[in-house]
Amino acid sequence: MKRFCFSCDLKEDSKLIKEYKAYHAEGKVWPEITKSIKDAGIIDMQIYLTGNRMFMIMEVDETFDPNKKAQMDANNPKVVEWEKLMWNYQQELPWAKKGEKWIALEKIFQL
Repeated sequence: MKRFCFSCDLKEDSKLIKEYKAYHAEGKVWPEITKSIKDAGIIDMQIYLTGNRMFMIMEVDETFDPNKKAQMDANNPKVVEWEKLMWNYQQELPWAKKGEKWIALEKIFQL
C-alpha cells in the first residue's frame, strides 16, 4: 500500500465552506464519484480542513496510477460534472499552475 497527500484551498467564504462540507458529509458524495475513486485503486481517502486549507490523504493499492486516474476522470461525465461543481468552492493554491487544484505534498519527516 502506498500513500499520497495533497492540498487545495477553498474560497474564503464561510457559506461556501459550509456547502462544500455538506457535499462531503458521510453518504452525500455522489455514488459515481466514490465508485470512480475505488475503481482507480484508491483504498481509502480522507480530507481534512483547517480554515480554508484542505489536506487529502489517499491510500492506494498496487494498481493505482495517477495518470490513468486522470484519464479515467476526464472520460467520466459524472466526475467531470462533480469537479466542475467543486471548482465553485475550491481555489488554486498561490503557487499552483493555472487550473491545478490538488497539489502533491512533499513528505519532509517520518518517525
